[in-house]
Amino acid sequence: MGMTTPPRTLAEALRARDDESLAGLLRARPDLLNPVPGDITQLATRAGTRASVVRALEHLDKFALQTAEALAVAPDPAPYETLLGLLTGDDTGNDTGDGRDGTGGTSGTGENDGAVITDALPGALATLREQALVWGEDDRLRLVRTARELLAPSPQHPSPTGLGPTVAEATSGMSPGRIQEILAAAGLPATHDPVSAVASLAGLFTDRTRMAELLDTAPAEALSVLDRLVWGPPYGEITPNPTPPVRWLRDRGLLLPVSTRTVVLPREAALHLRAGRAHRVPEPRPPAVEAVARRDPQAVDSAAAGQAFLAVSTVEELLKNWNGGGPPILRAGGLSVRDLKRTAVALEVPEPVAAFWAETAYAAGLLASDGEADERYAPTPAYDEWAELPAQERWVALATAWLAATRTPGLVGGQDAKGRALSALGPELDRSAAPEVRHRVLALLAALEPGTAPDPETVLARLRWERPLRGAASAAPGGPSEGTSDLRSRIALWTLNESELLGITGRGALAAHTRALLGSGPAEAAALLAPLIPEPLDHVLLQADLTAVAPGPLERPLADMLSALADIESKGGATVYRFTPGSVRRALDAGQSAADLHAFLAAHSRTPVPQPLSYLIDDVARRHGHLRIGAASSYVRCDDEAVLNEILADRRSATLRLRRLAPTALAAQVDPASLLDGLREMGYAPAAESADGDVLITRAGARRTPPRTPPVPVPEGPPVPDGTLLGAAVRAIRAGDTAATVARKDTSGTSDAPAAPSGSLPRTTSAETLATVQAAAMTGSALWIGYVNADGAASQRVIAPVRVEGGFVTAYDHTADEIRTYPLHRITGVAELADDATA
Repeated sequence: MGMTTPPRTLAEALRARDDESLAGLLRARPDLLNPVPGDITQLATRAGTRASVVRALEHLDKFALQTAEALAVAPDPAPYETLLGLLTGDDTGNDTGDGRDGTGGTSGTGENDGAVITDALPGALATLREQALVWGEDDRLRLVRTARELLAPSPQHPSPTGLGPTVAEATSGMSPGRIQEILAAAGLPATHDPVSAVASLAGLFTDRTRMAELLDTAPAEALSVLDRLVWGPPYGEITPNPTPPVRWLRDRGLLLPVSTRTVVLPREAALHLRAGRAHRVPEPRPPAVEAVARRDPQAVDSAAAGQAFLAVSTVEELLKNWNGGGPPILRAGGLSVRDLKRTAVALEVPEPVAAFWAETAYAAGLLASDGEADERYAPTPAYDEWAELPAQERWVALATAWLAATRTPGLVGGQDAKGRALSALGPELDRSAAPEVRHRVLALLAALEPGTAPDPETVLARLRWERPLRGAASAAPGGPSEGTSDLRSRIALWTLNESELLGITGRGALAAHTRALLGSGPAEAAALLAPLIPEPLDHVLLQADLTAVAPGPLERPLADMLSALADIESKGGATVYRFTPGSVRRALDAGQSAADLHAFLAAHSRTPVPQPLSYLIDDVARRHGHLRIGAASSYVRCDDEAVLNEILADRRSATLRLRRLAPTALAAQVDPASLLDGLREMGYAPAAESADGDVLITRAGARRTPPRTPPVPVPEGPPVPDGTLLGAAVRAIRAGDTAATVARKDTSGTSDAPAAPSGSLPRTTSAETLATVQAAAMTGSALWIGYVNADGAASQRVIAPVRVEGGFVTAYDHTADEIRTYPLHRITGVAELADDATA
């Protein structure tokens, strides 16, 4: 059995992978499929681009990233033992045995930590290999060049390790004489050239014994200087006449000049002072999510169910308030601050909570712009379908929409990059990371025991460990929002708060119906929630003070009719409705008669209808429609001349600019709607009429937008491909790679031709193409062809011709793994594959 040749390039390493491993790479880095690479070489090139590498690094957890950072400061290539030493440190190095390193700094790892790192490193390395960030055997580990450039220390981009440049990098511009002076001061023999001098100095710093002897002669103040630089940043400012300790370090190369006023601690010296560790605190294990309280699971489910019902009721109330046409849309999009305040007052919630409910309704497709010239928000037709569902199914629709939405209500009130205020329902609230963070937070809560409420700070710490680069923009230490200013942490905190509002959690712990929603699906979640939601009632309690008390949620027809007949005075465990002349007139405007209202109240009240309420309904009904208003510009007609005389004599009617047309008719210079409002403010109960003289019935809440689809979430990068697409992509890449790399026969068929450069197409004449394809169809051999489709896109394919007729070749396409037909005039050329090429 021959020995396998180690890969010399990333392309060779990818070519050696099996199909499952290659599919795993494409699944982890879907940006590599846009478009599908033509072969392995193109895949490797694309995997090494800066944008793709940055995206891959952002999806690494803390320890995998620390492993990559350690490789970035290690020799290239580096053996596995060197990498492990950079993470665990050298127990025989400069450790004093009391938990402190030789410069007085605290040691980052102990014996147990070293064992944990040793156990965790193979998994981290496997992750880096899967992502094609690391390749090579264990004795020659290589970090992708672009990743090394991003993670290696430099003055412009300091490394998270806190390490500085190597001795060779720091002395690259130093004169040979100065290097020889450093060697002499450090007790090293002179060399004949700068290269060997630099190697001699680096050898001193990496030799544990000789380096320890050198540091034993150092002044105590010099060790204090090293202590300040050893864990980073490694750069320090000096004066033109440095102090003796600094001069001692500079003369021996322990501090190397970067500029006239800046020095740096070279990497080799820093690693000795750190006992060989690249990181002060390696984090091989994710921090645990700790419990802040443990509660009865049944109490948690009950609290969450109550909040879930309140969430459904609040969204329904919001959309009922906007039934006749909601607030106008700002020119830049979104809800104005004034309208948000009004909405908050109407819902009796703070403004951020009102913004959350509006955004939730919008994400669920229940609310949208009406599309009119004077754009306003209004319920969509989907709202009417949603409102007919049982409460538990309405909650599932809201929760599902919230989980998938990229809309981030917590941003409302903040500012965008240009300093403009972010408004509720505005266009700038999409954050592609929101769905992933929400799902991850809830997954962490689901991993706890039922009834366990987590400590939010430990949740944030876990998220920062899982995606450290996504949370790199943390606040300054000690600030008022330390550790929570990065977007992912803020979204996580908003998720915890919004989960409580929506009934996802109860008293801080994940509810059982939410666990079902995340696992079993919506149907199971609705089934678990249904018994915990109170049944709607079919009655109210009428009281003598013109109020009605609903002791619980009401059936929808009853609630709709009561909301038209009375105004909500207070909400809570029971809802109090207040009957007023205006509310009764509203019901009459909607087409109800006094008899209808009396019958409705008698049928749905568990108490007798109070006499004052009956009098109120009869009194408003007697006056309702006595005045009639229509369109001239507008007019008022009334059979009672005295009423019209009273209106004309009233000073409040001056703004209506009325004049008498006849004894029973007045004309106005305002539109009918303004005339209606004006007379109602004066205490009358007019009714609008049509051109035929019939009373116009005003149906409350009839305004709807045209059919709208819910807002589409903004994806975070390319979507993850499914299994079918992955399989097809792997086959295409393999086939293209075969076409680009296998040996091919020359035109005479007597010798093998070398593989063509990646991406190049074969070129043959039409006659040669036809003859070669016909011969391959007879012998059943495979061909490499160049093909240009109808859109002009060129590709390489490996085919096995089956039939050639009518200017077409029917063949089995190894690239697509299916039988296809190709026009011969679109084939740029063909080449026979070597006999063992497709074996």
